[in-house]
Amino acid sequence: MAQSAPIGVFDSGYGGLTVLKELVKVLPEYDYLYLGDNARAPYGTRSFETVYQYTFEAVQWFFSQGCELVVLACNTASAKALRTIQQKDLPLIDAHKRVLGVIRPTAEVIGNYSKSQQLGVMATQGTVLSKSYEIEINRFFPKAKVYQEACPMWVPLVENKEYEGAGADYFVKQNLDQLLSKSPEIDTILLACTHYPLLLPKIETFAKGIKIISQGSIVANSLMEYLLRHPEMADRCSKNGTIKFCTTDSTADFDANGAIFFGKPVKSMHILLGH
Repeated sequence: MAQSAPIGVFDSGYGGLTVLKELVKVLPEYDYLYLGDNARAPYGTRSFETVYQYTFEAVQWFFSQGCELVVLACNTASAKALRTIQQKDLPLIDAHKRVLGVIRPTAEVIGNYSKSQQLGVMATQGTVLSKSYEIEINRFFPKAKVYQEACPMWVPLVENKEYEGAGADYFVKQNLDQLLSKSPEIDTILLACTHYPLLLPKIETFAKGIKIISQGSIVANSLMEYLLRHPEMADRCSKNGTIKFCTTDSTADFDANGAIFFGKPVKSMHILLGH
C-alpha cells in the first residue's frame, strides 16, 4: 500500500480552514492534513520566540505524520517563524521537505489590484509589528505605499461567533476609519489574517469602492503553480482526495466552529503538541 503523504495545513486556530477550503477547490486530488493549535491560540499577541517554538513543534508533528510539504496558513506564524524554520531547521531535518507561508504569495500579486499603489493591510498585532508585509510587498512593488492597521478585536469577534453582530460593526468601522485616515488614496485593502474573510460583508459595507482582498484563493493558486514548477514535490504528495482535521483542544468545539470556516461539516481528532 502506498504511503500517505498529505499536504500539511497549519493555523493557530480555525482561520486556516478558509485557506484549506480554497486549496481543496483548486487541488482536489491531493490528501490534506489540517492542524489547528486551538489550545494555544491566538498567536497574534505572542512573542516571536513563542510563535516560532509553537510553529516548529507543529511542523515537526506534520513531518512525523508523513507530510513532505507544509503550508503555514497563519499570517502570524508566516511572519514570525517561517524564515527561521526554512533557513535553520529544514536543512538539519530533511533538505527535501518544504514549509511555505501565506505572506510571500500574497505580496507577489497584491499590487496588481491597485491603481493608486496605496495599499492597506489589516492584520493582527504580531503581523503588523513584524513589518513582513511592508518588506515583501515593496520587494515586488517598489513604488507601493503600504499602510498597516492592527485589528486586535477582529479574531475574538470571529471566534466568538459575533462577526454578524452590532459589536462587529463598531470595531470594523473603527479600524477601517483608522486605516483610511492614514491615506485617502488607499484603493485596495488586504485582509492579512485568515479569520477576517468571515467579516467580509461588514468590511465591504464600510469600505465602499475599495477592493478587499482575501488570501485563500491567492494562496491556493500560488500552491498550484508551485507544484507545477516542482513536479518532484507534486509526485511525493499523495493523491487520494482525503482530508483529516486535528486540533490541540476540544474536538467538539473544533467541529462546531470549524464548519463555519470550512463551509462544510468537519470531524476532528485531538493531538498533543510540545510533549
